[in-house]
Amino acid sequence: MKCRHCGAPLTLPFIDLGAAPPSNAYLTADALNGPETWYPLRVLVCTTCWLVQTEDHAGREELFSADYAYFSSTSTSWLAHAKGYAEAMTARFGLTSGSMVVEIAANDGYLLQYVKALGIPCYGIEPTASTAAAARGKGIEIDERFFGVALARELAAAGRGADLMAANNVLAHVPDINDFAAGFAALLKPAGVATFEFPHLLRLVQENQFDTIYHEHYSYLSLTSVARIFEANGLRCFDVEELPTHGGSLRVYAQRADAGPHEMSPRLAALLAREADAGMTAAAFYSGFQPRAEKVKDDLVAFLIDAKRQGLKVGAYGAAAKGNTLMNFAGIRPDLVPYVVDRAAAKQGKFMPGSRIPIVDEEQLKADRPDIVLILPWNIRDEVMPQLAYIRDWKARFVTAVPELAIV
Repeated sequence: MKCRHCGAPLTLPFIDLGAAPPSNAYLTADALNGPETWYPLRVLVCTTCWLVQTEDHAGREELFSADYAYFSSTSTSWLAHAKGYAEAMTARFGLTSGSMVVEIAANDGYLLQYVKALGIPCYGIEPTASTAAAARGKGIEIDERFFGVALARELAAAGRGADLMAANNVLAHVPDINDFAAGFAALLKPAGVATFEFPHLLRLVQENQFDTIYHEHYSYLSLTSVARIFEANGLRCFDVEELPTHGGSLRVYAQRADAGPHEMSPRLAALLAREADAGMTAAAFYSGFQPRAEKVKDDLVAFLIDAKRQGLKVGAYGAAAKGNTLMNFAGIRPDLVPYVVDRAAAKQGKFMPGSRIPIVDEEQLKADRPDIVLILPWNIRDEVMPQLAYIRDWKARFVTAVPELAIV
């Protein structure tokens, strides 16, 4: 395999999580009677541009299908994040009723609803029919296609250029990262700004966040690799922020390389230097990750087996993609975790891919009164625990597995 950005041969392994079906391919009851398609889940490192990436096995149309089940508005903390973003960008870049905001991967309108409420014209690009329909239900204009240079040029020619483009948690999801990045350069107005949010690879490695690895994430991104990709495709980074979202993310600000007016922020150089000091441009940084992931797997399985032997009841919360990575890597099935509670109606009544654990609504948790609640999306633990505080009434305990097994 060759690097999806620079084309160099990939020889440095990062992690091998075995095989799994796509993490958002939730199963219906009827589908349980048929087979699932599993793909190898291996990640390699490009020692030329330092882009970390999965092996190519599944195409984007299969991973991001019409019945895609991830709806961003399910998380209240993420909605608050989106509202804050809309307000901050409006103030920083002087957006008005004469501006145009475009979000790539607009999902269910979780962000653009706040842009629209501020009186700023906007539209979204969203290829998955299920979430696009939800966004339209909020009165948001959606172009239901995959984004790249061809679509960007079509929109720009139609006078739909952007003053601000938002791309939250999508840069890692694109197989052709060069075409995707070049699309921003094509659609931005000369003084336009694009922001990209994505989980920071430095945090992923340092904090053992291996469960954020799944097929829908084609790339695992550092500022170092992103800056190189953007420079090669007509964009230039000018600022960066570190965010707490998704276990530690970056918000990178970019402009057109040929016309952008913004000066480089000292924060950009400082973070690039910190990544270099951490060793992110050397092979040694990426070694040793496999055994750390395997320790989490082994500790969780041992804990669940011990709980079963003690006669303790276990329930899980959050049918998130990262939970599917963990369950399938660990080989956990309904005998150890009989159900997963999720607030997303689109997931309820379905089954986790691979593990085939039933997804239920919160009433199941209240009726079952488990002794242990395993929170799979550990990154929103502080949001989930207050919501489920009532489990303390029957002396139940919360457990998270990543970055290490913790009983709360």
